[in-house]
Amino acid sequence: MKVVAVGPARFRVRPRVVGVAVGAFALLVLVSAVNIGMGSSHIGVLDVLETLLGGGTARERGIIFDLRLPRTLTGVLVGAALGLSGALFQSLARNPLASPDVLGITWGAGAATVAVIVVGGYRGQVSGAVGAVGMPVAGLVGGLVAGVLLYALSWRRGIDGYRMVLIGIGLSAIGYNTVYWLLTIGDVNDAARAVTWIVGSLSDASWAAVGPVLLALVTLVPVTLVLGHTIGGLQFGDETARGLGIRVDAARGTLLLLGAGLAAVATSAAGPITFVALATPQIALRLTRSPQPPLVGSMVIGALLTVSADLLTRLVIPDLPVGVLTAILGAPYLIFLFVRSRREARA
Repeated sequence: MKVVAVGPARFRVRPRVVGVAVGAFALLVLVSAVNIGMGSSHIGVLDVLETLLGGGTARERGIIFDLRLPRTLTGVLVGAALGLSGALFQSLARNPLASPDVLGITWGAGAATVAVIVVGGYRGQVSGAVGAVGMPVAGLVGGLVAGVLLYALSWRRGIDGYRMVLIGIGLSAIGYNTVYWLLTIGDVNDAARAVTWIVGSLSDASWAAVGPVLLALVTLVPVTLVLGHTIGGLQFGDETARGLGIRVDAARGTLLLLGAGLAAVATSAAGPITFVALATPQIALRLTRSPQPPLVGSMVIGALLTVSADLLTRLVIPDLPVGVLTAILGAPYLIFLFVRSRREARA
């Protein structure tokens, strides 16, 4: 570990952690350029990068900025939010199974968003306006409510990771079944629209979708990274953390709400893209060999995984939503985590 001085401030930096984040970011730029260049009119990687930096022809600028950039940019922002959210939850619970998908945060946001889609159209005939304005807000509120319930039901003189996961699975089941109940009572057209959304897709992403998630990340990410320094102290247990001067309950509750907010914003933008938040922190943990998932590394790798999954679906099955692919790839990984956790518990 090295100490870097910037004026009077000093920062402790681990070269391997920085190297992994920089390498993942370079890959993210490359994969994003390939993804943007794909389509009926192919544009080379170098031409895409040149256009993004202000060059390119008028035709290339029109294709990239008006048609293709919103999809890839939404994938980058959604993946970054999910990666950071997963790193927060897994660090707080000290459990690799703790992610917004498993803990019910994603489905809480999903149930609130589907309620806006279905009830707005069914009762008020204003689904268009409600859908444009209310979906991001509803997703954020639904995710935060699920996060508050998770914290309140899990707290027993402290947070136990195993208890949090069990309660989260229950909340996830409630949210999941609420979504499908809402689909049964809604108008056919609104239900079809909701079904398209809940599979998790970037195909309909537009600048209108980019704005809310970008604004939320600009607000939430700096706060999360500043408060993230308390996670290291919380790893040693409540008594030790209090001895280090950390207000344990306030720090844990705030970080949990930030994680829920990040997952909810991502879900409201593109639907439930599952397993990104589950797998990303563990990949970053192993690459950096850190004692806990690195926040910045998880954020960059989350963005890289999401855009790579979107690119893969476009190459193999163009109409396949990215959320279906991440679910297919993530299911074996979840089974692996369950088996490993059971072996560790027996040991």
